[in-house]
Amino acid sequence: MSWLWLYLPLHLLMATCLCHSIKAPTTSSQQSFKSNLFDFYHSLILADGKETTIHLLKDIPKRFYFVLEEGRALAPFSITVTPCDVPIEWSILVYKPPPGKTAPGDHDTQEVSKSRKASSLVSTIFNYKGNSVETYMGMSSHSALYLLEFLSTERDTHITVYLTSDTTSGHLYPELPGDPRIDVIGIGHTTVTLAWKHSPSVLQHSEGIQYCLLVNEKHNYKSLCAAETAIRSSGMKLPPTVALSLSPYLLEPQQVMILSNSELSIINKVSSGEVRQVCMGTKNTYTVPNLSPNTQYYFDVFIVNLLTNASAAYTGTFARTLEEPEPKVTELKDGKVIHVVLDGKKQKFYSLQYQARHKKIHFTFQLCRGQIRVHITRNGKTVASENLSGLRYFSLKGKLLDIYSVQLRSTEESNSSVKVLASPHFHKPLFPLLPDSLKIKSFSKLRTCRSVTIAWLGTQEESKYCVYRKRIEEDEIWRELQSADRCSGPESRHKSEKVLCKYFYDLNLQRAVTTETIKGLEAGTLYLFDVYLFGPSGIPVRYHSKVVKTRKKC
Repeated sequence: MSWLWLYLPLHLLMATCLCHSIKAPTTSSQQSFKSNLFDFYHSLILADGKETTIHLLKDIPKRFYFVLEEGRALAPFSITVTPCDVPIEWSILVYKPPPGKTAPGDHDTQEVSKSRKASSLVSTIFNYKGNSVETYMGMSSHSALYLLEFLSTERDTHITVYLTSDTTSGHLYPELPGDPRIDVIGIGHTTVTLAWKHSPSVLQHSEGIQYCLLVNEKHNYKSLCAAETAIRSSGMKLPPTVALSLSPYLLEPQQVMILSNSELSIINKVSSGEVRQVCMGTKNTYTVPNLSPNTQYYFDVFIVNLLTNASAAYTGTFARTLEEPEPKVTELKDGKVIHVVLDGKKQKFYSLQYQARHKKIHFTFQLCRGQIRVHITRNGKTVASENLSGLRYFSLKGKLLDIYSVQLRSTEESNSSVKVLASPHFHKPLFPLLPDSLKIKSFSKLRTCRSVTIAWLGTQEESKYCVYRKRIEEDEIWRELQSADRCSGPESRHKSEKVLCKYFYDLNLQRAVTTETIKGLEAGTLYLFDVYLFGPSGIPVRYHSKVVKTRKKC
């Protein structure tokens, strides 16, 4: 390494340092030395006991100086450097001034002599290249000036540097155990269970210390700082008040933060390009849920000091989830309705198969509960794929003996169910003709203490409609609406809940609306109203339930 770049700063720093090396330094001389040094290079002095963020430009070295003052000849100190992105090069150099005073003589001769001595008085005591967190521990002489040089050769980046001369009052960074590896103790189709040894910091100071886990599909991160940089560089714009911070005000235990390429949101699933962050307090085992089958994930555990926001990284690991077992294939038969129930946690997929005996095939799906996505292929090629809603028809044209595969997938954690029908005879549907909307409307102005007036849409086909009512409490509304099975008929209702049945149709769809006033109700009471539509085959379709409260005073 060339010493030319050291000449100017050391020329001035030596002048300051040499004037205090004539005799053993006193406290006042040390203070004067530090003061003079700060006057010259106030922006280049590295703070003691404080983590400093340093921004590096590509191929441009950046240098910082520090002098550690102690009352004794030698004192311990440590320097921790955390690269937040690409590998960097960094070195520690030390300058020790000569023990005696420079002999008097010609001024120019003395200056040349000093500059020649500069390189012999400066020595490199440590250097490192890489992107791992690295700590140097050494002994400082009160008469020594230290210099840190940092260089990034790949691209602009930033790092954090922590210098401390106080090695007795604890650590800024939490301690790692002797064996910092993460063990994979269980692998499932959508879960991975991890375990790691406790940090000494957790055992000594459990308050304010917790473990946090990062999960992603790309690679391991050697520091939390590096993970944050990678997420930001993906193009995501974080709100100014929200960052990948482990402040107790931003992240509660067991809270999951997903940082995607668009915005930050708290959800319970992970997909390609996203990083999942989970903090679990002081537990040293965790089962990561909601993973995709047959996918490789990378896991990093950090021990975090919530008071200082400092962290230390365990050695990352990776694991591949198990392949999803091939779902059992059920054969569809012409004109036969199959009722499929999916458990959102255990069985999320269901496969059906149908061999065409006609060129035109009609598939009918009636969503009964939950959320389901259907995917239909013909001889291996996709012909339809969408989320189901209400009653859905697919009319497909192919060849004789074509093989149709129907895959149903639950898109939520709760149970979902759907009725499926395959038939070549669309002119003889088993399901009734439906109106444009299955909503029930109530009229607030016609609501009294004893009666409620509701309305719903009909069709051009004469059909039977049955109205049911049920008295409910305030805390039952959400459960009743969420658990409603839209495929179930009146046979599941109590006889006392039946209000009436009527036949209705209108060839003009704009006039295909019917109303009904339900009387004999109690004042100030909540009622759940349901309307069932029956087609020619007798298969019922349930309108969306409506909750109405009678007036308390009339």
